[in-house]
Amino acid sequence: MIPESFIQELLARVDIVDVIERYLPLKKAGANYQACCPFHSEKTPSFSVSPSKQFYHCFGCSAHGSAIGFVMQYAGLGFIDAVEELAHSAGMQVPRIVAHNQQEQKRKAPLTELMARAMTFYREQLKASPKAIDYLKARGLTGEIAARFGLGHAPDAWQSLEGIFPDYRDPALLECGLVIENDQGRRYDRFRDRIMFPILDQRGNVIGFGGRVIGDGEPKYLNSPETPLFEKGRELYGLPQARQAIRDSDTVIVVEGYMDVVALAQHGIGNAVATLGTATTPNHLHKLLRQAAKVVFCFDGDRAGRKAAWRALEASLEQLADDKMVGFLFLPPEHDPDSFVRAEGAEKFRQLAAHPTTLTEFLLRELASHVDLATAEGRAHLVHEAKPMLQRLAAPILRVQLTKALAEAAALTQAEVEAECGIKPLARGRPPPPKPRGRAAPRQLEHQLLELVIRRPERAARLPLQQMAADTPEGLALHAIAAAFEHGELPAGGVGLLLEHFRGSPQEAVIGALAAALAEDIDEGALEAVFNDALDRLRQSGLAQEIAALSAQARTAALSPDERDRLKALLTRKAQGGGGRPAEPSKGG
Repeated sequence: MIPESFIQELLARVDIVDVIERYLPLKKAGANYQACCPFHSEKTPSFSVSPSKQFYHCFGCSAHGSAIGFVMQYAGLGFIDAVEELAHSAGMQVPRIVAHNQQEQKRKAPLTELMARAMTFYREQLKASPKAIDYLKARGLTGEIAARFGLGHAPDAWQSLEGIFPDYRDPALLECGLVIENDQGRRYDRFRDRIMFPILDQRGNVIGFGGRVIGDGEPKYLNSPETPLFEKGRELYGLPQARQAIRDSDTVIVVEGYMDVVALAQHGIGNAVATLGTATTPNHLHKLLRQAAKVVFCFDGDRAGRKAAWRALEASLEQLADDKMVGFLFLPPEHDPDSFVRAEGAEKFRQLAAHPTTLTEFLLRELASHVDLATAEGRAHLVHEAKPMLQRLAAPILRVQLTKALAEAAALTQAEVEAECGIKPLARGRPPPPKPRGRAAPRQLEHQLLELVIRRPERAARLPLQQMAADTPEGLALHAIAAAFEHGELPAGGVGLLLEHFRGSPQEAVIGALAAALAEDIDEGALEAVFNDALDRLRQSGLAQEIAALSAQARTAALSPDERDRLKALLTRKAQGGGGRPAEPSKGG
């Protein structure tokens, strides 16, 4: 069995156009490439290859798939042989795994237990360390907030963990990063004389630690290494503790340090999380934008902070939707969030976070700072630098707004910038209307939603799964796609990656059939409007069904006070003409 992560990496590494051109010549046709289909006889090309979707499709015989699927179909190879063929061409070594997912979970369980025991130990040590307690008090932290985040203290000793792990030579201690082994085979604790910050996954399991030195010393922060439990590029510190505050405010603030998160929470700003000693990744953004409509990155205003902000901007482009917002808050160079909130107060910080620099403002300002807009050459260079950003930006309406602003700065027309950057303008007039509102059958709605999710799989993160049936092929497929994104099993990518993820699954047939029918390119702005409309109809349908169920119950039996209040609230929402705020996606489908 080949790991799913390797298939994802392989498909991200190879370009389907390059792969297919090894077997047959392709000609550019707009945004795609075409050829006569190699799988049936034809004189007029009907075989299309989409580099943006990493997907091929024949409009004549309906052959379709990813780069792996093409090699399988063209060369007559099995799945493993096709993967090995592509991996060899990309200079990659194919790994093999024997254990199934359940066996993998069994392997991780003892590591999780070790990490939980270590957290308990560190918390007990904090109570016995006046030095550590005084340090936290000096930083303005109370015992309540320390308990909420599970803060602890690693003693200033080489092998303090030996007291709770009698088998200090256990390989699992090394595997989960609690100890280090030197070249002579001598073991010692990774964390010594540090304030300990447990890092939790979404299920509340301890998967790693961050340790801050007390007083002077280097490194200032020491993090757990990458382990079977802990992958820095996917995890965010403080997310389990911040989830309710994020939900209440519909905003998440991203800071750089553990202490920043805890200090903001101490001052009543509970919706902050931190990246874990690494640059912001697309996986971080995907997770954050599932939690809230607004993400605000808070960085120092110095050069390093602006560099970190630019990396966050680049990671955001392909994850954005027009109903989401990414902003940037730059603090004075002498401050970080911890020092700022202590010096200026929580209300001042909230005001700044409520009005951050927008993504488009930051992008244009940064690009313009490197060119001379008073010259034709400088304006041309501005468009050249912005071009890949525009092409990667996933939010179609925001992309139009950015294109207009860029055109104005470069003294060009919007049409000229769109033509130069290969951007298809939004369709003029109304998008193709979906079925009439109100009484569309659930199966029809789910079919339409699945079509739109297959075109851009990232949309699955916005589905209100509680209101969607899971007893139809389309409904099951939508739940499965959303669960794959939720658990980080399926990164943002094209249709080809989606097909390969569900190869051999019960959802393969329905996803493959719809993918084959959706090969043609349609304006993303129009599709986004159709998707939002379908979500709205689904919520209204769910609202009507709940009202009907409670009304029917009221006719046959008395409603409880809570049920009466619920019915009243639903009727008010219906009278106001909307389905209310989108329901939160279910956790795990």
